[in-house]
Formats: sequence, C-alpha cells, structure tokens
Amino acid sequence: MLNFQEIDVFYGNIQALKKVSMKIDEKEIVSLVGANGAGKTTLIKTIAGYLKPASGNIEFLGQKILRRDPAEIVKMGISHSPEGRRIFPEMTVLENLEMGAYCRSDDKEEQKKDLEWVINIFPALQERANQLASTLSGGEQQMLTIGRALMAHPRLMLLDEPSMGLAPILVGKIFKIIEKINQEGITILLVEQNAFMALSIANNGYVLETGHILMEDKGINLLNNPDIKNYYLGQKITSRRRARTPS
Repeated sequence: MLNFQEIDVFYGNIQALKKVSMKIDEKEIVSLVGANGAGKTTLIKTIAGYLKPASGNIEFLGQKILRRDPAEIVKMGISHSPEGRRIFPEMTVLENLEMGAYCRSDDKEEQKKDLEWVINIFPALQERANQLASTLSGGEQQMLTIGRALMAHPRLMLLDEPSMGLAPILVGKIFKIIEKINQEGITILLVEQNAFMALSIANNGYVLETGHILMEDKGINLLNNPDIKNYYLGQKITSRRRARTPS
C-alpha cells in the first residue's frame, strides 16, 4: 500500500531522516518505535505532506505523493491523527468530527453513515456532541482526534503518539480501539513511545534511531528481541544489523 523509499529530510542544516525506507501492506498495523528525537513524527509529517523531503520517493497505492499538498493526500485516502491531539477547542465535538470530512466529495448520506460509525466506536463523543471540545478530558480529546481522522474515510491512518499523556487504564482502551479500527479494514501506521503496547498489536514493526531505520521485523519478534528490551531500558543496542522479516 505504501512504499517509503530512501527518504532524506532536513530541518535547515540538521538531517532528521537519513535514507529511510519502509513499506506498509494493506490492512496491516505497522508500528514505528524509537526514543524522543529519533524522527518518528518527522516521518509521519512527511507522509502526510507537511514536510518535503530533499530526496527519495513515496508511493501510495502505486501513485507518487511526494510533492502533493496535504489536502490532496487526504483525498487520496491517508488521514492523520497528530501528536498532542490538536483539536479545534472552540468548536463543538460534532463540529470537530464534521471537519474531518471537509475534503470529502461524496454525498452527505455517506458522511452521515461514517459519523454514526465513529460515534458507535466512541460513545462518549455522542454524549458530548454539543460541548466545546476544550471541555473534554485528555482521553476524550484523544478519541475526538482519532474520530476526526476517521471521518476522512481513510484507507491508511497515521496515528502519532495516541497514548501520550493518558492514564494507563485509558492507554489500554485506546489500543483496543486501534485494533478495532484495523479490523474494519483500515491500515494503520502507529508511532508510539510505548514500545510494548505498539509492538504487541503490530503485524510488523520498525525501530527508528537518530533518523535511520535500525531494525525491522514482525512485531512479536521485535517485542522479544533482547536488544530492543535493552534499548528501552536506556542501554545501547549492541547489534547494528537490521532484523529482516522472515519470508
């Protein structure tokens, strides 16, 4: 579904992504894990069209998306749930959800069906439909951000740190929702610092370190990899070789 090929991204003179390549197959959950500053959000923003690479290529469903505007990328079937929630605080919950469908060109009945589907996934949002988004709790705001991205009717969903700042009980709930969304046929690229949770639900995973892909493998294999365990205990990874997904 998505091919990310030899991508270099710079912030001024600082190189944030270094020859990064990855692929996502349809209906997968692919998790991207790494420490703060590794380049995870940069990678997400590059796919979404907010950042323009210095070199490389990105293809979605066989079409190049490298130089397309973010709105055009949304129309092609990629939606983005950003880090830090980024809701419209002075709009109601319902208006925030409706904004997710802004780029859609299909009829209102189809959009209404998707709204009902999103509300079924997040019943708390229905109860608060007419409240200002700023009055929601942190967990509810995260649900709203994901729901708004779903309203774009995506084929591929980019989730950037959905568990950030949430209580442990809510983290588990959010990850169950992510699995449910995937079961509906939506492909997911998940960026997460919570490596255990992210790799537990992933078909495949990538480890990003200082702008380059350090390892790639099936999620369960990365989860059980001793180097990854050491890495997330703050110790240096001893092996620099990529772990390829078995054929």
